[in-house]
Amino acid sequence: MSSSSAAAQHRSNWDAVMQMAIDAALKGVRGANPLVGAVILSESGELLSTGWHRGAGTPHAEADALAKITPEQAKGATMVVSLEPCNHLGRMPACSQSIIDAGMKRVVYAVDDPDQHAAGGAQRLAEAGLEVVGQVKGSEGAELNRRWLNAVQQQRPYTTVHIAQTVDGRIAAADGTSQWISSPESLAANHALRARVDAMLVGTGTVFADNPRLTARSADGTLAASQPLRVVLGNRAIPEDAALRADENWLQLEYHDPARAGHELWQRGIRHLMVEGGAQVSAAFLAADLIDELMVSIAPTVLGAGIPSVGDIGVHTLAAARHFSWDAAAPALRHGSDLTFTLIPEGTN
Repeated sequence: MSSSSAAAQHRSNWDAVMQMAIDAALKGVRGANPLVGAVILSESGELLSTGWHRGAGTPHAEADALAKITPEQAKGATMVVSLEPCNHLGRMPACSQSIIDAGMKRVVYAVDDPDQHAAGGAQRLAEAGLEVVGQVKGSEGAELNRRWLNAVQQQRPYTTVHIAQTVDGRIAAADGTSQWISSPESLAANHALRARVDAMLVGTGTVFADNPRLTARSADGTLAASQPLRVVLGNRAIPEDAALRADENWLQLEYHDPARAGHELWQRGIRHLMVEGGAQVSAAFLAADLIDELMVSIAPTVLGAGIPSVGDIGVHTLAAARHFSWDAAAPALRHGSDLTFTLIPEGTN
């Protein structure tokens, strides 16, 4: 067999293993960090372990896979991973250095990491003498984290918009009342999400209508250990007695431009933003194509009239509608009487 034929055969084999890594990545949680899966093969090609990243602050996929094998097994092995191993020391060690320290022989990955703070792992591995092969199932690897990659390239947070609505798409009755559309179980899931995002954003209209605290709380009302930065978008002055002023962990952006807000929050270190700001704010993010993840909780309630969940986004014909796809990483869930599902925008962005 010629060297080119051998290389093609290796790539064909790596394609199958890379698909295993991508499938493992889908077990993770979207947010500030990308979905990443990793597979380790022995020198003879035997499957040794599979790992995946479970969200910000947890071991990266490479570390998860390495933790499942012995140091002796790691020596001379191949790491197949859906994203270029990171090259920075943050809350977790740099994966590139961990792979080098483990004595591995080869790293095969799908997509280059666009984050300037994490990129460079492939180069570091190559300089250490490892064989490095990139762009294996690159299209599939890019699609796995299409919106996260887009957010990083635009230097804005990965943005989750959460909408709690009735079956007929209302977030409040005609008189403005909205408590309690969601079930207690749905509210608990919402607060769990709040505890893992970096910031929550609402508009001034929501502040005046609902006076929300915007904190992450447990069922008994106690504060979660991790709290998001509370962000208000809009010009109206926030009352001194507003509930969100309970401490200094809040910020007002005195304008209405969601893209500008994203850039400013990125500069402040915000990497996962949750928007729960009413119909007009949700519409502004949707119209600007800044929604990376749309999470909708539907209560089995019909109002018939009231405030719609999303305001005008400038779509006046069905052909111009915005389309979303079901997220393979987030199956629909029952939260008490409510149904929660997650969507990601269709398209190339």
